[in-house]
Amino acid sequence: MREIHPDVQAALDTSRELRHRVADMRERADRIFARRPSPSGLVIPEVDAMGRLRDLYLAPGTCARFDNQELAADIMAAIKESAADAKQQYNIAMNDPANLPRPLEEIMRERQARTEADQQVPNFGKAEQ
Repeated sequence: MREIHPDVQAALDTSRELRHRVADMRERADRIFARRPSPSGLVIPEVDAMGRLRDLYLAPGTCARFDNQELAADIMAAIKESAADAKQQYNIAMNDPANLPRPLEEIMRERQARTEADQQVPNFGKAEQ
């Protein structure tokens, strides 16, 4: 069996690292949601980081207290505030220096230094000279 060239292995490792980073970012984003009450305090929506409505709580008797337009305005105000809060949480989580991974070039320099010290480039079946 032939060995994989170190540059090809480095490219494979880099693509694997990037896939893991994307998956980690998605998991972080999926954990973000906001629940901000409406101005009346009777409506509480749950909005995720992408601004999607996940759940909506209406206190008992809310529909009886408001007419259609007032209820819709109260619900929309709560959703807008929750979406803004979720967006802010998302920006903080994604830009937090503690969550930033090591630069890929640093990882590649370390890998290249190990490869140069430990291995010799394979000859891929060519006759040794």
